[in-house]
Amino acid sequence: MDLFYSHTLTPDNQSYTLEGAEAQHIVKVLRKKPGDLLQLTNGQGLAWTGVITAAFPKKIDLAYQSHSIQSPLPYTLHIAIAPTKSNDRIEWFLEKATEIGISKITPLFCDHSERKIIKPERWTKILTSALKQSQRYHLPVVEPLINFQDFVQQHQNQPLLIAHCHPGEKTPLKSISKQNTYTLLIGPEGDFSDREIDYIHQYGQAQAIDLGPARYRTETAGIVACLTLALKES
Repeated sequence: MDLFYSHTLTPDNQSYTLEGAEAQHIVKVLRKKPGDLLQLTNGQGLAWTGVITAAFPKKIDLAYQSHSIQSPLPYTLHIAIAPTKSNDRIEWFLEKATEIGISKITPLFCDHSERKIIKPERWTKILTSALKQSQRYHLPVVEPLINFQDFVQQHQNQPLLIAHCHPGEKTPLKSISKQNTYTLLIGPEGDFSDREIDYIHQYGQAQAIDLGPARYRTETAGIVACLTLALKES
């Protein structure tokens, strides 16, 4: 059964009206009609099934059939990542990270960043589409763009993992001990600066990690991290 999204849905809804582009797609493209079942989620673990009682061009009325609460990932993965100059590349990361499993995404502004502005609404739209496609029920949180130093300060009492290409001792990500929460930083296309590496080790509880023998692009490093932890925790 296809999955659809509406953030206002709650387990208490005995009926529900779905409006806008989502309803239009269901009626016009998928040709759903009264009597058909739909499954919806609010992105917070709810799986709500209803039967269509009325279908209009941009509105669908549903009657409650059943619901369940789906468990989240057994771990929390928060990736703070510097947006790439190419929108397509960072959007590919958002899509695939959602499919694999991620809890929170924070765009980082770093010394070598080439992108200073993001569109949170666009990011959320991509995450929502990927959530429905992959049949997941927990929508990743998108935080506002933040300066690298400010992010470190906000998380100075939490263990941080940082992936970079600077020389020095690093621990393979696949070898770190299991944690309830992983907070991982991934830098821009020009990597983190020397100043930033010094800063995080001075003010944060940072552990440098190794993602493998290759040197990855920013968005690829993010996916490798998501997949490594997903396999580790499975």
